[in-house]
Amino acid sequence: MKKHTPHSSFSISKIYCSLFGHNYVMSKQVTNHIKEYTCTHCGQKATINSRGRLEVMTPKLQEINDALATVHEKKIAKSKNKINLQSAS
Repeated sequence: MKKHTPHSSFSISKIYCSLFGHNYVMSKQVTNHIKEYTCTHCGQKATINSRGRLEVMTPKLQEINDALATVHEKKIAKSKNKINLQSAS
């Protein structure tokens, strides 16, 4: 009996990206300096590393970006709350 895999590893978009390179578009802004990018052809994700260069997204980097986004959102909310309290005085 043959095993059938529903997702083939062969893809025209992967070949295109390997020949011409990825076409990354910003998909998420984690903080003011850190962004996540997605390739429009193959869907590969990348992020900015600590040196400011694009790096392929790994589960560890995804976890780091999620934590940074949470901290950044809390910081922004806290600063907005301080501004609202100062203007009310």
